[in-house]
Amino acid sequence: MPKMMIDDIEYNTEDLSDNGKAQLASLQFLEVQMGKLNSEIAVYQTARNAYVAALKLELDKIEE
Repeated sequence: MPKMMIDDIEYNTEDLSDNGKAQLASLQFLEVQMGKLNSEIAVYQTARNAYVAALKLELDKIEE
């Protein structure tokens, strides 16, 4: 029996109505999409940090 936890309470997903199952599927889809977006954000932050570091090097050249 597949189970899920919401607010520290365990539920049996087989007991859900058709509407409940649809809501669960939508929630699972969103969780996957949010995970992908968080991964993208991590890549963008890494790139941003590299650009900032490169810009600082250029700025240091001006001050010399």
